[in-house]
Amino acid sequence: MGALRLECVLYHNAQSYALAHCTQRDAVATTSLLLYAVTLEHSEMVLSNRFDRPCAIAARTRFSFISGFLASLLSGCAALPIPHADGLSANTLDGSPGITVYAAGDIADCRKNAASDSGAARTGKLIATALAGNPTAMVLALGDLAYPAGTAAQFDDCYGRTWGSFKDRTLPAPGNHEYYTPGATGYFDYFGNGAGPDRRGYYSTDLGGWHVVSLNSNLKGPASDAQMTWLRADLAASRQVGAGRCVLAFWHHPYASSGGHGNNAHMRPTWEALFDARADVVLAAHDHDYERFAPMDGTGNADARSGIRSFVVGNGGASLTPFGPTKLHSQAQDNSTVGVLRLRLKAGSYEWAFLPADGSAARDGGSGVCHAGSSRG
Repeated sequence: MGALRLECVLYHNAQSYALAHCTQRDAVATTSLLLYAVTLEHSEMVLSNRFDRPCAIAARTRFSFISGFLASLLSGCAALPIPHADGLSANTLDGSPGITVYAAGDIADCRKNAASDSGAARTGKLIATALAGNPTAMVLALGDLAYPAGTAAQFDDCYGRTWGSFKDRTLPAPGNHEYYTPGATGYFDYFGNGAGPDRRGYYSTDLGGWHVVSLNSNLKGPASDAQMTWLRADLAASRQVGAGRCVLAFWHHPYASSGGHGNNAHMRPTWEALFDARADVVLAAHDHDYERFAPMDGTGNADARSGIRSFVVGNGGASLTPFGPTKLHSQAQDNSTVGVLRLRLKAGSYEWAFLPADGSAARDGGSGVCHAGSSRG
C-alpha cells in the first residue's frame, strides 16, 4: 500500500500547535505524539486538512478513537478521508446518511408560461423525484413562492401545480411577494398549520439532530421585536434539550447578498442572535440567483472557526437576475440556471450541493462541521 499521510493538529491553553506528517512506516513515532495529545487538558484533534474548525473529542473518546485508528493504520487497512470542496471531507466522521433537505425560494411564476412549462415545474420535478426515493427528506421553501402577489389563485394554479405535490413535506417561510396580498392570506391559507401558529410566519422544528428555525423577514416594529424575543427563547430552549445540536435557520431576505437587492441590514439583529447561539447554517432567497458565503461572525467578518455559513438560493423557478458588485466573503455564484440546494444534515456535520434542474452535475458543493451548540454569552 502506498504511503498514508496523517495530519494531527494539537491545540492547548497556550494556543501552540504541533504539526506532524508521517507515513505508514513512521506510525510508531506518531503513536507517541497522538497519545501525548490525549493528556492535554484542552487539546483538540483534527483528521484531514480541510476543517473549518477543529473537532473537539473528549479525552476518553479521543483515546479510544486514536487507538483504533492506529491499529488500522499499522495493519495497512486505514485511509484518511478524501478532502472535499471547501469544507469537511467527503467521508464524514459519523458516516450516517442524516436527513436530506432540498431548499429554494423565488419559485412559481406562471405569467409568461403555463405551470407545466415553468421554471418551477423543472425544479419541482427534480425535488419530487428525489423525495420519491427518500421518505425522510424534506423541503424548505424560502419565500416568494407564488408570483406576482401570493394570491390564493396563484398558490393553487401555479405553486400548487409545480411544488404542491410535496406540500406535506415542505417547511415554508414567507417572502415579500406573499405580503402583496394583505396579511399574506394566500400563503397562510394555503399552508395552514404548516406555516406556523397564529399566522405570525415563524416557528421551529427538529430534523434528526438538527434544530431548524423558519423566520419571517417581512416583520417590522413590535411584530419584529416579538419575533426576536421568541427566537432567543427558542434557541435557549433548544440548547437545554441538547447542547450539541446543530442549528439551521431560513427566511427570505438575505443578510448578505451580491444580487441586485444586496445586503439586508434589518436582518442583522437576527444574524447576531443566531451567531451568539452558535448557529451553523442560514438560508435565504430574494435575489434570483445562487450564492454561497464563507462563515461570518455576528458583524459580518470572516470567521472560519465559529461563523455562520450562509446561502442565497433564489433560483427556484422565477426568472433569473444579474449579480451586482461581489460582496465580501462571497465564495460561489451562479445565475445561469434554476435549481435547488441539497443539504445533508448529519450528526455534527453537513454537506451541500447546488443542483441544476436539468439534472447536470452539481455546480457547487462541500461540507462543514457544526459548532458546539452552547452560547458564547
